[in-house]
Amino acid sequence: MPWITIVAEYFICWWITLFMVLPIGLRTQSEEKFVVNGTVASAPARFRPWRVFLLTTVIAAIIYAIWYVATEVMGLNALSIPRIVPEFN
Repeated sequence: MPWITIVAEYFICWWITLFMVLPIGLRTQSEEKFVVNGTVASAPARFRPWRVFLLTTVIAAIIYAIWYVATEVMGLNALSIPRIVPEFN
């Protein structure tokens, strides 16, 4: 597999994982009982981008490694999945 394909697939996996990781450990300003004027009460009280970036990178790497092994090493693909619905001829 070309390296550019690996990078593109990992980036897609990372981007999807980012939106799953963002709410983890998030404390809103309303939960902290300190809402800054001009902001929404649901805004993060303390946003930690490096923590989110690191956690996203680790989780995406694990997910991508599992996917890579399943497709490239074990040879699984969409045609390997058994059909559940009956075929009508």
